Amino acid sequence: YLVHSIGEGDDWVEQERHHAENFAAAALNAGVKRIVYLGGLGTPGVLLSKHLSSRQNVGAIFAASGVPAIELRAGVIIGSASASFEMLRYLALLVAAITSEEVTEGIFEAGGADVVTYAQMMETYAKCAGLRKRILIPVPLLTPRLSSHWVGLVTPVPVPLAKELVHSLVNEVIVTGKDACATFGVVPMGLEQAIRRALDTTEKGTAPTTFSDADLVYFQPNELDPAWAGGTEFKDERSRLSSLDPEVIFAELSTIGGEKGWYSGEWLWKIRGVSDQLIGGPGMRRGRKKELHVGDALDFWRIEQVDYPTTLRLRAEMRLPGEAWLTWNLETTPSGTVVHQSATFRPRGLFGRLYWALVWPFHGVTR
Repeated sequence: YLVHSIGEGDDWVEQERHHAENFAAAALNAGVKRIVYLGGLGTPGVLLSKHLSSRQNVGAIFAASGVPAIELRAGVIIGSASASFEMLRYLALLVAAITSEEVTEGIFEAGGADVVTYAQMMETYAKCAGLRKRILIPVPLLTPRLSSHWVGLVTPVPVPLAKELVHSLVNEVIVTGKDACATFGVVPMGLEQAIRRALDTTEKGTAPTTFSDADLVYFQPNELDPAWAGGTEFKDERSRLSSLDPEVIFAELSTIGGEKGWYSGEWLWKIRGVSDQLIGGPGMRRGRKKELHVGDALDFWRIEQVDYPTTLRLRAEMRLPGEAWLTWNLETTPSGTVVHQSATFRPRGLFGRLYWALVWPFHGVTR
């Protein structure tokens, strides 16, 4: 059980409890032999953050479900695709917890070979990434709200999620109970080795998933349009004729975003990305994978269609008063290749219409 609802609305803790209870009841009814749950470390009896407390409450629901349950409590997971738990040492633990004949239930704590502070973790990352030594300045107070906005500004982590994670920084997440690695015969690696492996995978572009692939509520369109909003759809369509073959044009088109950026109006894209992060959206820092595939993130877009060498369609995941798409279609004609670009926007209410009116003049700059 890998479901997590952290930060998804004010009632996300209640959602986690509700989901876990439904899952436990369904598992019992279906005759499931064992539940394996990946939760979070945190010393029992200590006042835990809402995030860690909810993780352990979900574990308690499974323990009382009537189905034998193994709860693996982990701390920070270091990996290039940790959001989806691929390529991590914990994957071996999850498999072992499912297949073990000797261990059928209980709480087991998973930790790496090193015990470090968050400051030491950042220093180790800087060393492995070849960065200059970082200067860390202690502050007397933990301000989760302010810190979460800062994290949201400089990373792809949305502000609501960052706030819950920052709250957990006051809690120690170290192994104090039954050692999962020793129990299931898994040898943990050190922090530096884990970071170097994650960096290597990221640089090669071989990670099967990224954090931004996660199906988070922040990246989903809002379906709360009032009835009077109707089916209005605005479009900005432009076309250009090129003497190049469609394969050449599509190959170049497929490089947009990420470190390369966008063809024009780059400063406008960056401003839009920063403003999106400030209001809790993903911003432009998610980047992109080396190759384009349906479902992948591309800056603050999600790839919806890739038909080589004719069509590329992106759906916007930035915070918007509506839904937006950016589409390119390549048409072969006797005169050459016609590149059709279409920006489509379905407004949500009056503010959505106002938003389109405000951004429309910039389309000519960023085309």
